Amino acid sequence: MSEQRAVLVPDGLDGERVDAAIARLFGLSRTKAADLAAEGLVVSAGQTVGKSHRVTAGDLLEVSLPDAPTSPTLQVIAEPVPGMKIIHDDDDIVVVDKPVGVAAHASVGWTGPTVVGGLAAAGYRISTSGASERQGVVSRLDVGTSGLMVVAKSEYAYSRLKQAFRSRTVDKTYHALVQGLPDPVVGTIDAPIGRHPGHDYKFAVMESGRPSVTHYEVMEAFRAASLLDIHLETGRTHQIRVHFSALHHPCVGDLTYGADPVLAKRVGLERQWLHAVGLGFEHPGTGEYVSFTSEYPEDLERALDLL
Repeated sequence: MSEQRAVLVPDGLDGERVDAAIARLFGLSRTKAADLAAEGLVVSAGQTVGKSHRVTAGDLLEVSLPDAPTSPTLQVIAEPVPGMKIIHDDDDIVVVDKPVGVAAHASVGWTGPTVVGGLAAAGYRISTSGASERQGVVSRLDVGTSGLMVVAKSEYAYSRLKQAFRSRTVDKTYHALVQGLPDPVVGTIDAPIGRHPGHDYKFAVMESGRPSVTHYEVMEAFRAASLLDIHLETGRTHQIRVHFSALHHPCVGDLTYGADPVLAKRVGLERQWLHAVGLGFEHPGTGEYVSFTSEYPEDLERALDLL
């Protein structure tokens, strides 16, 4: 069975490839959109077209979308997470220091440990707001990024914190070791970020992306790299990694976004040098401003010492 969908190509997608246009208009991955075109399921202006066909504003784009297969229900697996520290705990929130190699919550294709699963194994009752597998999680860190995360324990705390992140009133501080020396040494990167057109797992600076703002200051400069203090105004997926890669100063060790593998090996890194060192916000229960800090984990500290 399939569902027939038709939409007029908007001005903003004029000249885009068919696979990119379908991905944007129907919320599909670029790969899935290309597959549909390859199967002859895409019609533009009355003609069946391939994935590389360029669409024109005002044309009728028709797609046969196959019924989505029933997805297995993601479940929280209560599993202890070695190295995960509880920084703060009260009736409304729990603040954790997440180690590298741990996801925020369960997701399709991820079989490793999660923050939510670690909290469940430790006996914490957290908010059931949101999708069941991401209970209480209001803001995530990448698997390869370590540092502070806050998880809501009550429904009220979840809604308050979610709104705080949405309205950008949460202070998020990261330290990153990037290749080279950014110029200027104190600056703001204001560049929209969207899903990479060629790789579903990557993101990129692109005109059609979502507004993304990163403030930074060089704390210390080494011969091959610089240690930065970074404050995020927005919180896009991979934001810091994408912004500094776009400036040709990728995070040391971040091979996904163009880091030098020789330098990464020299300092013993198997992931990006990026750590969430500070988190501050209005406590959803008391209304008072609270802030938390995290020390560098051993692998990042060792890389700094080697530099």
